[in-house]
Amino acid sequence: MMIRLCLFKLMLVLLFWEVGSAATHHPFNSQKQNVLLICIDDLRPELNCYGASYIHSPNIDQLAAQGRLFQRHYVQAPTCGASRYTLLTGVYGGTNNGALFQRANRLKSSPSSINPSLPAWFRNHGYQTVSVGKVSHHPGGRGGKNWDDPNQLEMPNSWDRHLLPAGRWQHPRGWMHGLANGEIRINANKMDVFQALEGPDTSYPDGISVNEALAQMDRLGSEKPFFLAVGILRPHLPFGAPLKYAQLYDEVKLPPIPHPKKPIAKSTWHGSGEFMKYNRWKKNPNTDAAFADQVRKHYAACVSYADVQVGRLVQKLTQNGLSENTIVVLWGDHGWHLGEHAVWGKHTLFEESLRSPLILHYPGMPHAGQSTNAIVESLDLFPTLCDLTGIPMPTYVDGVSLTKWIEKPDQPGHSAISYNGNHKTIRTNTHRLILHKNGFVELYDHQSVLKETQNIAQQNKDLVDRLTKELNQKLGTK
Repeated sequence: MMIRLCLFKLMLVLLFWEVGSAATHHPFNSQKQNVLLICIDDLRPELNCYGASYIHSPNIDQLAAQGRLFQRHYVQAPTCGASRYTLLTGVYGGTNNGALFQRANRLKSSPSSINPSLPAWFRNHGYQTVSVGKVSHHPGGRGGKNWDDPNQLEMPNSWDRHLLPAGRWQHPRGWMHGLANGEIRINANKMDVFQALEGPDTSYPDGISVNEALAQMDRLGSEKPFFLAVGILRPHLPFGAPLKYAQLYDEVKLPPIPHPKKPIAKSTWHGSGEFMKYNRWKKNPNTDAAFADQVRKHYAACVSYADVQVGRLVQKLTQNGLSENTIVVLWGDHGWHLGEHAVWGKHTLFEESLRSPLILHYPGMPHAGQSTNAIVESLDLFPTLCDLTGIPMPTYVDGVSLTKWIEKPDQPGHSAISYNGNHKTIRTNTHRLILHKNGFVELYDHQSVLKETQNIAQQNKDLVDRLTKELNQKLGTK
């Protein structure tokens, strides 16, 4: 009798342990939970919650204070289209802005050879999927001259609605590179690289697209769970935001730019062509410190403008009674140099291009507000969202679920792989290795104060060989 009683108690303990473990992974077991994915363009970790105390970002900071902030999240590619390809497919591959359109063409010619995208996977499992703004590379997800051709879809079979209200900017291409009150980029060298005009949030592109996202939220959640992705454009070039956001930085003294010199040795350095083609009033931020500060402050103004849009989205969840059953993900599509290595842009394989913000939040999250220093990748979001929502995990994704670091944020992370054109890189806890297609190697020690300014590959051939092997094994034939 005593043995049976002990066995019964043991079974109860195991049962409660299993229920508790499942509840940790799937926090809203009573019904399907919604997903709000917020994608922000060109956002480096230039946020108060990431240690940039001069940045005014209260809404994102609040999200971080209630969720999990990943201090060392790395994207797969330092360019919009390729980075978003990985986020939205869950696999390595795609190195240019047309990657998703190339996938769409393969889908037409050989449908059975292409696995479902992230939104398609959720759609196939009973979710209503809606995209607003710049989520894939083209805002609204269409091709053609003005990115509005309904016969050229960037992500076929993925979205129930893929929306971009262009407003005064006429079409998605105009919205993408627009400044105040409908100004469209026709010739970049005639468009100012930054601008701050007085007006409401809707005087710049994000104001009207976020209004549409809020309207969509009023339509969602009544019958099916939803997967809503909202793409916020700023701080993408040109750096334009309403004047009130620029005024937040009028009296701010910015910290010095770390390692501002152009690398002497061979690297993935570039001449900031995307930035330099705009009208800069014949000024160069690499030689004009006052102008460099102006650029940095206008970037900061765009960050604060984006932060307000995030706040509007999160507040709408609460107003509609959806916050208790919605997972919120805030993701930056890549980083951005603000003078480090004398670069003003992305596209390198340095830390500044590849590290971006990642914040996850849901009610009841364990250790809410605690950040993690674990290295993780954008690839990990697809399996994470499956894990948290309880829908089946696809076998084809290359990432791992981040629930491990939600439950125990102090656990070590894993190496991160990125690539761009003829180069690929692996970031470990202590080093970054960059391999060039022609065989040249860069190795940087992040334990050293010199970080990515001193190539130590020649002195560390064993480490180079080990990291090269790991990098190639992880990418396989992709």
